Parts: sequence; C-alpha cells; structure tokens
Amino acid sequence: MARPRRIVCAGPLKHLDLSVLEGEIARFKGALAGTAAQGFFPLIAPGWLDHFIFNEYYKSDEEFVYALAEVMRPEYQAVVGAGLILQVDDPGLPEAWTTFFPEPSLETYRRYSRVRIEALNHALRGIPEEQVRYHLCWGSWNGPHTEDIAFRHIVDLMLEVKAQGYSFEAGNVRHEHEWKIWRDVKLPRGKILIPGVVSHRTETVEHPEVVADRICQFAGLVGRENVMGGTDCGMGLGRIHHEVGWAKLVALRQGADLATRELWN
Repeated sequence: MARPRRIVCAGPLKHLDLSVLEGEIARFKGALAGTAAQGFFPLIAPGWLDHFIFNEYYKSDEEFVYALAEVMRPEYQAVVGAGLILQVDDPGLPEAWTTFFPEPSLETYRRYSRVRIEALNHALRGIPEEQVRYHLCWGSWNGPHTEDIAFRHIVDLMLEVKAQGYSFEAGNVRHEHEWKIWRDVKLPRGKILIPGVVSHRTETVEHPEVVADRICQFAGLVGRENVMGGTDCGMGLGRIHHEVGWAKLVALRQGADLATRELWN
C-alpha cells in the first residue's frame, strides 16, 4: 500500500518560475477577448497554503507564514500586472477553527489568524486595493458544518485585508442568516461586499427572485453601491454538475438584473 505523500519545507523557500502562471493568465485573457468583462483571477493566500506544507525549517509559525507570503508575492504581482483583478482565496481564516484539537480559545484563534492576515497584507504591499478582492469560506466539504466559527468573530479580521472587495458565503443554509451582522459592523468607505447569493452546496438552482432578495438585503444595510452579487465558492472541482453550475450563474445574472431595477429604478 502506497504511503500518502506530504510536502515538507526543509530549507528556505523561494519562488522559481512564473511561466506556468503566465500561460494560465494568457489563456484566461484570451477567453475574455471580445467581451466587456473585467476578469478576476484567483490565487491562494499564504495562510491557506501553509495547511498543505509541513514546516521543518523555519523557527516559528510566523516566520514560516511570512516566507510563504514572499513566495506568493510575485504571483500576485503577475496577475495585477496583466490587468486582471486578483482574488485571494483564503478558506483558512474561518475553516482552520475546526482543525484544532482541542478547540482553542477565541482569543488564541484570533491571534493565529491575525498573523496570517498581516502576512497576506505584507505580500500585497504596493498593490492597489481596487485591484484586489478577498474570498473566504467555511470549506467546500459536504457535511453538517455545525462547528463552523461564527462570522461575527472574524469579520473585523477580514476587513483588515488590503482589498476593495470581500467575498464570503451567504447563500448556504448554515451561514445565510449572518447578513444581520452588518447591522452592527460598519463597512469602511470605498469597500465592496460580494456575498454569495448562489451556493455550491446544493444542486437546486436558486430562483432569480431569491437572488435579488439576497442582494437587496445587503444593499439595505451597507448601501446599494457597495454590494455585488457573487457565489458562495467555486462551482467547479466536482462540487456540482457543470450544467447546474452554469444554470446557477444564469440565475445570478438574472437576479442581479432584478435587484438593479429594484434598487436603482
């Protein structure tokens, strides 16, 4: 029986080559050619990358995460330099909560998370915030999610990320109610919320009116100019059938049109 492989950091990390990424960016821009769309390109956050690499070289967790941030920085710059919006995917901010045993105190977990937020900002230094959006979720695995950390415990950390847009799950039944936190949390000027208004957690395609209602709910709290409808997470990777995924994106477009008419007459 083959042993599972593990990636282990046994020496100083360094970035070797951008050619694969540059090829992906070129293909993506080719797919966008002839459209008016401004594409966004996702890359992983340092604080999520560390979940997949065992550190046996750096003296501390913080030192290791900052080294990962330096490794990711050239990739972030390449996306922005190509004229695309950089989306930093960071499921780790909320999801790491369920990976600790025993369960840490909230104070301990927030210290752990802040190191990762600060490392990400270190990697983003000099990149204009309007060219960055930040995505978090509670993990794509299919399960009850009854032990997920509440959004209210980490929303302030999310808002510390030097990005203009913040994408998060708001369409699945475990976190849909958390739109209410924006009654008390003030969205900084110039920032945009990108709540998920269609979800990858069910094969049922949301009705456009449900999509519109969800968008309007957020708009009523943070302002209509500060909300953009999004997805809970990616629709690929075998999460749902690809035809269902496309149907959900159509519903997102139709629901956004309905919300626009309602909010902007």
